Amino acid sequence: MKTKALLFLLIGFSQVILAQNPLFKIAKVKYKGGGDWYANKTSLPNLIQFANQQKKMGIDPSPETVELTSPMLWNYPFIHLTGHGNVLFDKEEQKNLRQYLLGGGFLHIDDNYGLDKSIRREMAKVFPELSFVELPYSHPIYSQAYPFPKGLPKVHEHDGKAPQGFGLIYQGRLICFYSYECDLGNGWEDESIYHDPVEKREAALKMGVNILQYAFLHP
Repeated sequence: MKTKALLFLLIGFSQVILAQNPLFKIAKVKYKGGGDWYANKTSLPNLIQFANQQKKMGIDPSPETVELTSPMLWNYPFIHLTGHGNVLFDKEEQKNLRQYLLGGGFLHIDDNYGLDKSIRREMAKVFPELSFVELPYSHPIYSQAYPFPKGLPKVHEHDGKAPQGFGLIYQGRLICFYSYECDLGNGWEDESIYHDPVEKREAALKMGVNILQYAFLHP
């Protein structure tokens, strides 16, 4: 456990000097339960391209896919989970995800509409002592690289609710960020898929960069 924690501390430190660590990988989580974990195929590649072009972040342009039972999980300082349907973690996945996050990893969950009930249920199994809390607009994740004084941008309407950013906070550290009623991942997709306005897509990409930078600089 200490070795894994040290590994992530070193990864986090290396992001401060990105020029010396030009390529590292991030991954999308493949989960069970019937939900479409594979949704938004172009979103992460587009976010990575934007982050590398605008902020020289040095992320490998080809994101990986990782299962929570895989030893490869520890190779990624940042993992992303999305979809519309049911999410289910077995006991081994719960244990591994907990160790990963306590060891310095970061999870971004993006509700692609319909994920909320199951992801809250499953994350409660991973951290029964924690609950998602809504982050105030003053939280640094909303100003890490680009200012979002009113919180998350609204990409798609869904139920017409205001977007919300929730977090799991362990001993003062944000280990998981959950974007809800926002659909950031759809905003990262190729323009030809949803034909969203340029301004909306750019806002989604900038918020994505905020999440990435925050995760890398706060291991």
